[in-house]
Amino acid sequence: MQANRSRRWRSICVYTLITGFFSILLAFVYRLSNPADSQVAASSAAAISNGTSFFAPTTILISLDGFRADFLYRNITPTLSQFVQEGISPKYMLPSFPSVTFPNHYTMATGMYPEAHGIVGNSFWDPLLEKEFYYTDPERSLQSFWWGGEPLWVTAEKQKVRTAVHMWPGSEAHIEDQQIAYVDKYNGSEVLDRKVDRIMDLLDVPGPQDIGAKADTPRPQLIAAYVPNVDGDGHRYGPNSTEIRQTISNADAMIGGILKGLQERNLTNIVNVVVVSDHGMATTDVTRMIQLEDLVDPAELSHVDGWPLYGLRPKDPKNLHPLYEKIKREHGDNPNIEIYLRENMPARYHFSNNDRIAPLWIIPKAGWAIVTKSEFDVEEGKKKGEVYHPRGLHGYDHEHPLMRAIFVARGPAFPHTPGSRMEPFQNIELYNIICDSIGLTPAPNNGTLRLPLKPTGLHNDDEDSPNETPTDPVGAHTLTTSLPSAATMSAVLDSLSSLAASASGLEDTTSLAEGSASTSASSSVITSVTTSAPPAASSKAGHKHWWDWFTDKADEIEEWVDDFVHKHDPLKEGEDKQGSKGHS
Repeated sequence: MQANRSRRWRSICVYTLITGFFSILLAFVYRLSNPADSQVAASSAAAISNGTSFFAPTTILISLDGFRADFLYRNITPTLSQFVQEGISPKYMLPSFPSVTFPNHYTMATGMYPEAHGIVGNSFWDPLLEKEFYYTDPERSLQSFWWGGEPLWVTAEKQKVRTAVHMWPGSEAHIEDQQIAYVDKYNGSEVLDRKVDRIMDLLDVPGPQDIGAKADTPRPQLIAAYVPNVDGDGHRYGPNSTEIRQTISNADAMIGGILKGLQERNLTNIVNVVVVSDHGMATTDVTRMIQLEDLVDPAELSHVDGWPLYGLRPKDPKNLHPLYEKIKREHGDNPNIEIYLRENMPARYHFSNNDRIAPLWIIPKAGWAIVTKSEFDVEEGKKKGEVYHPRGLHGYDHEHPLMRAIFVARGPAFPHTPGSRMEPFQNIELYNIICDSIGLTPAPNNGTLRLPLKPTGLHNDDEDSPNETPTDPVGAHTLTTSLPSAATMSAVLDSLSSLAASASGLEDTTSLAEGSASTSASSSVITSVTTSAPPAASSKAGHKHWWDWFTDKADEIEEWVDDFVHKHDPLKEGEDKQGSKGHS
């Protein structure tokens, strides 16, 4: 009797212990899948610990505005070059047409062509709303009715994945009235180190299982950050300038700061990092400019969209086809522009199916610019030897090599052999890739590429084949035959003198002249030719030797001499005059 009672007691104890163990286990699993703020984290079972906290699938997406694909080949991006060797990337990523900032950032965020999501330019007219969108004016750009499609941050928040968006174009518009955990307003003057700090601060927010976790300040699983610096200085100085080298180097150092922060937190193999850009950049030149008034009478137009490409809306819709035929008849032989009606746009542009797209377009070839006389008088500029600003432009055919962007990815969602190379793709694919990286179900979009990505080899496999470095076009169609001004000649001679002094180390070289530069895509500034001194060395990016600066300036002078000889060769002058007949 006593033995039976003992066995029964032992059985009760065993069952109690087993029941208690499973109760604790179930409670732990429930807490993982149902954190205090009711967040249902995507793939919560895949949460990984860095030793101090559990991290659900997390992706950092960084956009370097205006970072042309071949900038990676200039030996000034050690961090990004190493990042390529650690991750997976194509030689380049294609932007969407038109290759300007707002349409492409929203295409990357939605996976939709601009004609589908409705942001068809940095500026455009909506004939149904009878309103103008203008990207730098909050009163004309942040209303939700402009923004179609579903961006990443809305997709994520709908699925209870918390998101932080740092200055990404469109993020300040209350799209679908969806509340976003963190939205940082645009601040073009923010230093790059602050961006690194902001991203690290977001990762340091306590996770759902951590002490101090709060429902109103959750740790985000998606961080999307926008970096405008390379684009800004690309416009200001040009993509082949001495100044842009430092800006590219600074952006590379910023990426290095992010990767270092991840390493210090033991998150290198836990957090995905994807670095992209939206488009490239081409150098402008006064010899590659066309006056809009030489193509069309502005008095016939009600609205002009876009820039440097121009979308035209005639005041009287009945004049559309006559105006198109007139421009084609008078300027169709100009090899530096393309003229299209909306309905006969090349199919690869995917730029026809939206009323916000103007009915008539004049699209310059890469490196060319169409300007109004109020912006820049082309003939006067040529005669006076003036310099057109901005020095760099984009917005051209999205498949042109000068417009190519970048995509590089590393992390647990990209378990490929380090240094994997894949085929180039268009940026409509980015949305699905980011969704897959954190376990989201994508909204309908134009992309088809899904994870896992499919490598075609390694970047090291083609070491013997040189990287393609596109060059800016040189056309004789509108080249000036006028002599350079005395001011221009003086500036060049002063530049040569300064170069000689700098190379010999006899004296410090300082800027000979400072010209104002436009940072707006809707204005032009005329300045004299300027020469700037090599930048002072800095602790962060100060690996630039004076020899780099000297060779850059020597290249600039060589280009000027070649151009001078070309313009004033009697045989070439005759050819140029004949070739430019009837065109600006």
